[in-house]
Amino acid sequence: MNQWLNFREVFQSTPVKRIALIRKGVNAADFKLFVSRLDIQQEKIFLMLDIATATVNRKASRNEALSQEDSEKVVGMAKLIGQVETLLEESGDPDAMQGFDAAKWLAHWMEEPIPALGGAAPADYMDTIEGQEMISRVLATMQTGAYA
Repeated sequence: MNQWLNFREVFQSTPVKRIALIRKGVNAADFKLFVSRLDIQQEKIFLMLDIATATVNRKASRNEALSQEDSEKVVGMAKLIGQVETLLEESGDPDAMQGFDAAKWLAHWMEEPIPALGGAAPADYMDTIEGQEMISRVLATMQTGAYA
């Protein structure tokens, strides 16, 4: 299993370990398979992350890794999914969370405009690491109840 698909571990790991994942590169075919399971059009995810569909398809057909820049965005998304999983683990009812798919929830949540971002959708900021950090802060405030 690719390390970047262990979302909670990616979220809880050190920056040094995440940098190693990014430098190794995310396998394009694995990324494409992951996106196909999100219950959202893959083009929306690629656009959200500003990763060219043609590049993903070409690299997937050759079993190659995404570029370091694209891998960083994918690992950043994995980190956000891990943050949601951790948030639910710490704050939620474990029985009620059975079958909950944090990756699908995050993909759909990111499409909705939210007041904490001035009415913008989180997806509008997923193409940069700074934007992903901002989304991470919004998720953290949701856990405290400061934002609903």
